Amino acid sequence: MNRPSGRIAGIDYGTVRIGIAVTDPDRTLASPLETYTRRNEPLDRERFCRLAKEERLALFVVGLPVHLDGRESQKSFEARQFGEWLSAATGVPVEYFDERFTTHEAELALAGAKLTKKKRKERLDKLAAQIMLAAYLESSRGAAPDAGQSIRGLDD
Repeated sequence: MNRPSGRIAGIDYGTVRIGIAVTDPDRTLASPLETYTRRNEPLDRERFCRLAKEERLALFVVGLPVHLDGRESQKSFEARQFGEWLSAATGVPVEYFDERFTTHEAELALAGAKLTKKKRKERLDKLAAQIMLAAYLESSRGAAPDAGQSIRGLDD
């Protein structure tokens, strides 16, 4: 599949907080960027338009929370609505990717870090976005995600 060149941002959608991760320009690594706390539609639009421009994004990948059997959930519907809004607001195309277990994986990774509960909570969403984006990159290369892949950004 031919995709325009540029970085990819992974989005861990939430109604209150949105985790954001980005790739390097070569799309080989996913790194956590930030956890954005939603404010209101105009400010959210401004933030994501600025993100798209600053990071020279070619694509957003929005995590799709699905049930264990693969069926979509109410949260999947909300994530799709957000993705449609995001694409319309920024002019950047959106793809969706199964994000099952990413928050759990992020929680496990953070549990091993020597961080306070508050610091773990601050990092959870952006780390979940990084895990989902790394899995997306692996699947785009036709490889299964490496469960042993190191998680960067725990201690920053």
